[in-house]
Amino acid sequence: QVQLVESGGGLVQPGGSLRLSCAASGRFSSIYDMGWYRQAPGKQRELVARITRDGSTNYADSVKGRFTISRDNAKNTMYLQMNSLKPEDTAVYYCNQDVSVGPDSTIRTYWGQGTQVTVSS
Repeated sequence: QVQLVESGGGLVQPGGSLRLSCAASGRFSSIYDMGWYRQAPGKQRELVARITRDGSTNYADSVKGRFTISRDNAKNTMYLQMNSLKPEDTAVYYCNQDVSVGPDSTIRTYWGQGTQVTVSS
């Protein structure tokens, strides 16, 4: 079983910064693509950013230039540095990771429990 544990959410004023972390633990062989998603009240979950195993990234237009996704493969951990936060960034942020598990290295997608980010004065 694989667990993803998120941390770093909280309340911040507009223009402030937060750094989210997502650490994987359990029995697995490798971690492939990783991503951050968010879901605001009354809205569908949306992609924020994704990063491949070799470090290629892509971002939602709404966060380009403000958010940075990164990963530390040695620590099985992914990060999201969020700068210049806006009230519209308020949401529950979820991480996901594509992980190879089992003797046949099946790739499965796992999700974190979510962490609340609130941007408000």
